[in-house]
Amino acid sequence: MTETQTVRLAVLEGDGIGPEVVPVAVDVARRALEAHGVELATVELPFGAAAIELHGAPVPESTLDALSGIELWLVGPHDSAAYPPPFRHPAPGAVMRKQFDLFANLRPARAVAGVPATAPDIDVLIVRENSEGLYADRNMAVGSGEFMPTPDVALSVGLITRAATERIAVEAFEAARRRRGHVTVVHKANVLRLTTGLFRDVCLQVSERYPDITVNTEHVDAMAALLVRRPADFDVVVTENLFGDILSDLAAELSGSLGLAASLNSSTDRAMAQAVHGAAPDIAGQGIANPIATILSVAMLLRWEGERRDSDALRAAADSIDGAVAHVLADGLATADLGGTASTGEFSSAVLAVL
Repeated sequence: MTETQTVRLAVLEGDGIGPEVVPVAVDVARRALEAHGVELATVELPFGAAAIELHGAPVPESTLDALSGIELWLVGPHDSAAYPPPFRHPAPGAVMRKQFDLFANLRPARAVAGVPATAPDIDVLIVRENSEGLYADRNMAVGSGEFMPTPDVALSVGLITRAATERIAVEAFEAARRRRGHVTVVHKANVLRLTTGLFRDVCLQVSERYPDITVNTEHVDAMAALLVRRPADFDVVVTENLFGDILSDLAAELSGSLGLAASLNSSTDRAMAQAVHGAAPDIAGQGIANPIATILSVAMLLRWEGERRDSDALRAAADSIDGAVAHVLADGLATADLGGTASTGEFSSAVLAVL
């Protein structure tokens, strides 16, 4: 096939440290792609607090319209808790996930040389169902899954469907084929028998299509303990939304820091790179933000597109980004949150120099 020569990327800087770490990730992506004969074309779009001031919404209709025509996005963090009350719910990320059905959230956690890790042998991929589950902002066609019949009673509806579970299970088993061939299905079917029981059962049914993949199941509370006790036993972990959110933060800290935690949200035809960490408004503008999670999220984005298009150049660019970050960390350069003294600019310059 003819190798892809141009990657078109929507760039949404977001709030807090977003305008510091997102441009760094763009520069890294451009350098890595150019080294493999691929050009990067960026489209900057309004998003977050600045978009409220200029366009009257954190995710303006013009941004949504533009995103519908772009398959790859790099999105900075949002600080929706600090928005004026009418704009706090739903959060900007939720708007985008729902509109474009970004049903798969992939969150890897791997220890790297140069960063002290509680679990130095961890190398796990959390595959989190991203469109329903126990998250109330995602499970209703209209309105929220949370409601209060009286001021003293609050209820939340959890949603598990066969269709959504089947497609996230396929993502997990396909990922396992690219990794070490093992999937762990995480649920709480001993208590949430019908909902997470359905999730478990559908995942096991999908596993029958993958006789080459080893599969086991764990209750979510046991899984949290096992990630701490023997993390090397796990390869790909697939679970519902809330459980995946919690376990991925745990895995990130076990690997060294949430500042390393890359994340990709995807549908079948588009993907959004967005680091797990938040906007960190307390350090915004000081030049000390850690750009690693955003950089590694872009690497995930390029690898996702490389798999989709069967592009060796894009896969190689993604590998080179991962390798450059690992090289810089192994050399002892790190930002303050990782115990180092490097500024955002110093760290990014070092990564660019390796590339």
